[in-house]
Order: sequence, then structure tokens, then C-alpha cells
Amino acid sequence: MKNHVRFLILLGLMLTGSALCAQDVIRQQPCMSPTILQQADSMKLLLAKQGFMVVKEASMQMVSEYEMPVIVPLNEGSWYQFVFIGDITSRLYEVRMFDWNEKQVVYQKKYWGDVDGNVISYSYTPQFSEFHMIKPVQVNKKKKDICGYVMLLKKVK
Repeated sequence: MKNHVRFLILLGLMLTGSALCAQDVIRQQPCMSPTILQQADSMKLLLAKQGFMVVKEASMQMVSEYEMPVIVPLNEGSWYQFVFIGDITSRLYEVRMFDWNEKQVVYQKKYWGDVDGNVISYSYTPQFSEFHMIKPVQVNKKKKDICGYVMLLKKVK
């Protein structure tokens, strides 16, 4: 009987261990685009002159036509500036922002032909201190994997 119980325990551990090893983990992968990085640096300088400080920023590998959710904690009454920079060859850029109750509080859309088409930037002052979800997306007919860049800045002066 003891050998039977040991065998079952060992079998259970082996099955659990192999299931854990087989689990896919999705991690955000950074990407490097000199054009996007140059635009991001320009935006940071411009916004710093207006009294904004970078709170979070990240380059991110995106897939055309798929949203890339970004969750950020925002404080009630603070003035934030959000910037999304997409691949210059994409045709469409959109950003939606939702509050903790999943209510859409911001929606912006731009096209390739617009003057600053691949950059979406907006101000936001939350009414409550809570997490917000920002969902940028871009559509590119020539490339599936594309680069994107997000920045969250806060007014300090």
C-alpha cells in the first residue's frame, strides 16, 4: 500500500512539474526603432519645458491590429500627459483609456497622412486615485510585428 501511495504522489508531482514547464509566459518585448526613439526624446524635451516629468516609458513590440494594454496607477487631481508613438509606416493609430470601472475616458485616432500622424498625445486629470488601462493599437498593412513607444508624464511645476 505504501508503494502505491508513493507512486501516486510521485506521478502527481511529475505531471504538475511538466505542466508548469509547458506553460507559455507572455512577456512584453522591447524593440528599438531609431526614428521612434528620436521622436520620444523630442517629446520628452518639449514636455519637460512645459513642466512635465517622465513617470513611465517603454518601447514595446506590437502586432498590427492588436491592442497592447498598459496599466498605470494615476493619482486624483494630478495632471498627466500620455504619449504613444507608433511605427511611421502604419496607416492608423488609436489610443483608448479606461478607468478602473472600465469606462472609456479617452479616445484618440490618427491616420498616416496627418501632420503628426504617428504620435498621439493627450492630457488627463483623473477624478479618483486608481489604476487606468491604456490600449494603444496601430494598423500596418506591410508589417505584422511593429514597434511602439509609450510615455506617461506628470506635471511637476
